[in-house]
Amino acid sequence: MFLIYNMITAFAAFSRIPMPRIDYSEKNTKYSLCFFPLVGAAVGALMLLVHALCTWLAIGTVFRAALLLAVPVLVTGGIHLDGYCDTVDALSSFASREKKLQILKDPNAGAFAVIYCGLWYFLYFGALTELDAAFYVILPGFVLSRALSALAVVNFRSAKEDGMGAHEKKNANRKAVTVTMIVWILAAGALMVWLNPVCGAVGIAAAGLSFLYYRIKSYRQFGGFTGDLAGWFLQISELAVCLSVTAAERVLAL
Repeated sequence: MFLIYNMITAFAAFSRIPMPRIDYSEKNTKYSLCFFPLVGAAVGALMLLVHALCTWLAIGTVFRAALLLAVPVLVTGGIHLDGYCDTVDALSSFASREKKLQILKDPNAGAFAVIYCGLWYFLYFGALTELDAAFYVILPGFVLSRALSALAVVNFRSAKEDGMGAHEKKNANRKAVTVTMIVWILAAGALMVWLNPVCGAVGIAAAGLSFLYYRIKSYRQFGGFTGDLAGWFLQISELAVCLSVTAAERVLAL
């Protein structure tokens, strides 16, 4: 029963999908990260449903892309996009490490957050309008990105002792989360390759490079990861998968 409570905790923390109210005790959060990729599975499933409905209703490419782009934000409540914006502001400040960490705490969005958030949306929207059959390849990417993110939480160094990221790291069972995330990564990667060997392999490579970039950037600029940086990585990884799969499909069509 406690595993169900841990799953509920994961969905309550990282999505806006209605969940029963439970006590956020150490027991109910110890394995919650193990279920984090399931939120990505829910995002992928809803995107698949929206795509099917758009096809059935003969909705055009542009509006279809807009609807698809809205799904991850509506499901998660924009929690990861918020981290992306905070991190972009901090990185764009070129300030000291301590100052960057202070900027992450600032609830206000700076100019760079608005600029780069708009850029993220334009790139993702554009890629979605270009995807054809390879659209299905990006769906397991939502599971893959969250599995990599959770893997980082329990294995990367924390940049600070407080905050959501540090709290998740402290409460999580590192061994259980690590093993579970490896299984999720292999499963998501295998599905991507099965759907389209070339596009799937390219998408996995893009996610892997994003993860490496996350490790280097977080340690050099912040001294480790934070909850905001985890959200930043998630957005970067999902964009990289979408762009790379789109590019691969277009190259194969030549």
